[in-house]
Amino acid sequence: MAELTVDRTYGNALFEAASELDRIEEVEEELKALSEIFDENPSMVSLLNDPTFSAAEKKEVVRKIFEGRIMPEMLNFLYILIDKGRTRHFQRIAREYQKLRNQEEGFVAGTIYSVQPLAAPQLAKLEEETEKLIGRKVKLENKLDPSLLGGVRILADGRLIDASLKKRLESLGSQMLM
Repeated sequence: MAELTVDRTYGNALFEAASELDRIEEVEEELKALSEIFDENPSMVSLLNDPTFSAAEKKEVVRKIFEGRIMPEMLNFLYILIDKGRTRHFQRIAREYQKLRNQEEGFVAGTIYSVQPLAAPQLAKLEEETEKLIGRKVKLENKLDPSLLGGVRILADGRLIDASLKKRLESLGSQMLM
């Protein structure tokens, strides 16, 4: 529970700072880029979370890697996370920031799982259909799920919409047993 508070506190603080600077979208893009970098480089994440390295050493590594490549405000935010020992929360803070951005724009974030990547027109159509079902605007992120036989599963606003072939087959099997 305390971790949720940390994520919200830092996510809110970052969002407020970005709002004051009128750089909400830029910060969002940099958070996404940094999230990808951290996902692709687990050794960097390990170093940032390693208590045997001092905050000064960690900040020097971050400075050498990111200075001039990310906005100074984002670099300072990383320094704060290092100083406070909160680097392990980075991904969740980024998700909290995204959630706040979506709320401000009137959107609910969701995930659509499919076997293959969806084309932009397909994604737009599914967002439109999901909006009708849940009664709110939806932004869907497409993630691949090789366990699906076909169709899609959508998770948005705490609801699961299962339009997968597997679910349809299970329903058909249940009906046949009746």
